[in-house]
Amino acid sequence: MDLHVRDLRFHVQQLGPADGPKLVFVHGLVMDNLSSFYYTLAAPLARNGVHTILFDLRGHGLSARPATGYTPAESARDLLSILDELGIGEPVYLLGNSYGGVVAMHTALLDPARVAGVVLVEAACAGVPGELWVEDIVNTLSVAALGLEFDRTQDQLRLLGQRKVARLAANADALLNGTSLIDDLVSGALVTEQDLKEVECPVLGVFGAESELVDAAVELERHVRDREV
Repeated sequence: MDLHVRDLRFHVQQLGPADGPKLVFVHGLVMDNLSSFYYTLAAPLARNGVHTILFDLRGHGLSARPATGYTPAESARDLLSILDELGIGEPVYLLGNSYGGVVAMHTALLDPARVAGVVLVEAACAGVPGELWVEDIVNTLSVAALGLEFDRTQDQLRLLGQRKVARLAANADALLNGTSLIDDLVSGALVTEQDLKEVECPVLGVFGAESELVDAAVELERHVRDREV
């Protein structure tokens, strides 16, 4: 379904019983969208009684792509407005992957009464691990933006008959070169270590044993009161 909130259109999907515990999935950046979670986690959980809610972040998937407003704090406001539009006032659980985890943590800080718990999957939200993650992702996206703009990767893929991948590349080009996303990451992606200390809900951090973000797990253990990693 499409919902219109904050003067934008958002693509939203709901699975599972309306009276079940509410779990909202928040995906990662650029090439990601709600489909990453649809079959992998959301559908199985829905079959087991969980009311799962998925949405495409602004600029991603089938949601609108405004020119500005790509900080995690703005995405957190989008998320809360979507819940309002759906008539969900009870506290919800949030599961965020990578950048989606940062959005989830911003949401928990922005409106603690609305968040029952947060699951962070490979997400660095604060401190030196967060700063290094932002630096790395900004560098990666900046290089990708240049390639998409000047090498016209999407056109080359289309000529090779890779239409689906070409479409994804074209969407990435529009997002990286046509919006403030990269600048917004530089200016306002992270929460502070003091913010982590003020998180009221339980937080579960999930990281691979060989993850480059294992230091982010240490940050969670050091600063979040009610946490498991």
